[in-house]
Amino acid sequence: MNSEKMKKQNDVDAADDFDSIAEEMPVNADFLGESYMAKEREIVRKLDMTLMPIIFLLYMFNYLDRNNIAQAKLDTFEEDLNLTGSDYSTAVSIVNVGYILMQLPNNMIITKIRPSLYLPFWVCVWSCVSAATAAAQNFGHLIAIRLILGVCEAPFFPGVFYLLSCWYTRKELALRYAFLYSGLILATAFSGLLAAGIFSGMENTLGLPAWRWLFIVEGGISLGLGVIALMLLPDLPTSLTGSGKWLFTAEERRITIDRMARDAVSNEEDDKSIRHGLWLAVTDVKLWVFALMMCSNQTSYGFNYFYPTIVEGFNLGTRTITLTCTAPPYIVAALISYGIAWSSDRRKERGFHITTPVLIAIIGFIISIATLNIPARYVASFLYVAGVFGANAVVFSWAASTLGATPQKKACAMAIMNLCGQLGNIWSPYFFHDSDSPRYARAMVLLLVFSALQAALCCLMKWLLARANKRLVQWGQTAGVEPNLYTL
Repeated sequence: MNSEKMKKQNDVDAADDFDSIAEEMPVNADFLGESYMAKEREIVRKLDMTLMPIIFLLYMFNYLDRNNIAQAKLDTFEEDLNLTGSDYSTAVSIVNVGYILMQLPNNMIITKIRPSLYLPFWVCVWSCVSAATAAAQNFGHLIAIRLILGVCEAPFFPGVFYLLSCWYTRKELALRYAFLYSGLILATAFSGLLAAGIFSGMENTLGLPAWRWLFIVEGGISLGLGVIALMLLPDLPTSLTGSGKWLFTAEERRITIDRMARDAVSNEEDDKSIRHGLWLAVTDVKLWVFALMMCSNQTSYGFNYFYPTIVEGFNLGTRTITLTCTAPPYIVAALISYGIAWSSDRRKERGFHITTPVLIAIIGFIISIATLNIPARYVASFLYVAGVFGANAVVFSWAASTLGATPQKKACAMAIMNLCGQLGNIWSPYFFHDSDSPRYARAMVLLLVFSALQAALCCLMKWLLARANKRLVQWGQTAGVEPNLYTL
């Protein structure tokens, strides 16, 4: 009871502090003129120099700590843990069960707690859990660790996307999401290079096989980044805590709040309760279309945990050469993702910037199915890696700007959307069977089907939002205002 009173008093004190700051801020005659826009650019620059680099690195290691099992598979990982049959696929899938269990509760919590403390805490916890994989001795140990890893990593991905959508406007989001998402792509690229270095230089160091050092080294680095994040992550724009306290002036905080309010889609309901935010999310048909779109996307890059094995099937040379050759497609994919996101922001268009790379991915899957020619299949992997990853960042930015009636709705919606996406990560590893290697034709057909489904859902979403915009225009004419419309 006392803790509840203290929390309410702290909320009142914070609100009073912010009100006093707002009152002291000088009023600009050109509030929406060049001076205002210059201050907006300075706010965005500060965010780009502090918030974006640290979450990029954290997201990179978030994925490294989860994906390094793919590189470990090329060492003595399966033999040392006595993995047989579908044991490896189960170990890949089980981490997503932890994701599904914890993502929605965590994103509901993050609206009531300081992100600058909450997210780094979980970074440090998952780093320790990931490093503990080095101590696994059998399949049971591995499954338990991977399940806990999923639970611990669950708050980060939707939490960071929610945090970004609270600081950046709709026209700024796609490029920032692409930058963040490229951390995942580059993590996959450099995980092979890092694994090659560890496998060649740390085998039997202190009597441990190289794959155990892979988990220890990467877990230790992400733990250090989690500590640094405590100093660099902001809380919400209305808060006087986190890095925003020293990063922004009182006037900049006021402008940040104003610009986010002006960026919101018009005529949307506002209610600050978590329960109501959840209700707004689950009753919005757009959320479920986005959720299916994300599930299709996550399913279509089911190749990710098997890509080193796919490249190994090309018989390009030694294990080091194989791991090195896994990097180029992901580096190209990162560059293409930047280009797609930049174009999407510049043109203020989302749907065609998703369907185009998805169609490119489909071409890559078709080539992989149609031929056993090694150069052709390696080139095809560039197409489906770049296509699948290129579409993903735009999907998230589109969803965040479309489903954000309130911060509570946005947090719940993004968690539900990502939760549904994890279903694709659960079942897609079972598409790949050792008997289908090296072609994996059955898996490629299934990935192609889900890519086509994603493109169809994207077209459906454009149609739904076009109808919603017509209603907003009619509302604006009645109310005598010019409404903000959904981005198509």
